[in-house]
Amino acid sequence: MFTKKNLHLKLISRNVKLQFYNTLIRPTVTYASETWVLKENTINKLMIFEREITRKIFGPTRSDDGYWRIKTNQEINTLLKGQNVIGFIKKTKIELAGPC
Repeated sequence: MFTKKNLHLKLISRNVKLQFYNTLIRPTVTYASETWVLKENTINKLMIFEREITRKIFGPTRSDDGYWRIKTNQEINTLLKGQNVIGFIKKTKIELAGPC
C-alpha cells in the first residue's frame, strides 16, 4: 500500500510518486469539485495541501553554500509546470459545462 510515508523514500522514483499523486491523491482531493464554490479560503487550503505533497515528492534543495533548504513556492510551480490543483478544478468545471 502506498502511503504518505512512501513519498519520502528514495527507492521510489519521482516519476512514480508524481503518477501516484496525479492518479490517486489529486482525484480524491478534488472529488465533486465541479460543484464547489471556489472561495479564497478554499483555494488557499488546496494550494497549501498541494505544495506540502509536492515538497515531499521533490525533496529539499542544496543551496550554493552547502546547506539543505525546502523548495520555494516559485520552484514548486516551475516543477509542476503551472498545472496546479486549482487549474485542474477549473478545467473540469469548463469540461462539464461543455457545449452549453
